Amino acid sequence: MAGKSWMAPSALGGLTAGGLAAGVSLSAEVEKVNPQHLHWPHNGWTQAYDTAALRRGYEVYRQVCSTCHSMELIHFRDLIGATHTEEQAKALAASFEMVDGPNEEGEMFERPGKLFDPFNSPYANAEAGRSANNGALPPDLSCISKARHSGPDYIFHLLTGYDKELPAGHTVGPGLHFNPYFDGGAIAMAAPLSDGQVEYEDDTEATVSQMARDVCTFLQWCSEPEQDERKKKGCQYAVTILFMTACAGYYKRFTWASTKSRRISWID
Repeated sequence: MAGKSWMAPSALGGLTAGGLAAGVSLSAEVEKVNPQHLHWPHNGWTQAYDTAALRRGYEVYRQVCSTCHSMELIHFRDLIGATHTEEQAKALAASFEMVDGPNEEGEMFERPGKLFDPFNSPYANAEAGRSANNGALPPDLSCISKARHSGPDYIFHLLTGYDKELPAGHTVGPGLHFNPYFDGGAIAMAAPLSDGQVEYEDDTEATVSQMARDVCTFLQWCSEPEQDERKKKGCQYAVTILFMTACAGYYKRFTWASTKSRRISWID
């Protein structure tokens, strides 16, 4: 996929990054548009996460989402083998300053990050987060894909569904932005993505839909990092069960073959 932007499948119903296409509208009575189902490659029974998409998705989170959203349940060590090598993960962690302590004098201090550290939070505490966002606390994204109905489908549509023009009869309050996929149609977060906002290492074109697809894949991985291993184990168990069933069937047939084929004659 390097060098090409990912376009949402036909299930999007013509949705573009700029807003709603013809045929999808929001009336004054309807307060939310339900996201349409997208066929994510990693959702197949035997399909694994796209590691290139995970790497790009992390870059979108790091450069865009992490300015407001935390990921307290994800550690730098979790990236090893999924998006980065161990050396890359160590270097990445060391590029962040972590607050630690207290030291022998009872004071907190800063140190370079290590693999066991969770991702840096943009705010010192929840109150600071609310203060910086007009009273709205940006949610933690560690398990956001599992915490929202329709998961990555909802997140993708939310990120790409901002519309600058309000439908007739619909209004939003000050400091809010219209998004038909958010409850009530008004969301405090402005459109976070714009074309060319992130520079990908593999030279993939950073369109809004491409960045939304990549970060949705990354957020899905954060919610279920064990998915690939679970599918692998499931395939192994299925093959084992089929083999044991075949062996049991053959053994049963072999054991009872003489009895079933035996003919008993009764002589007066």
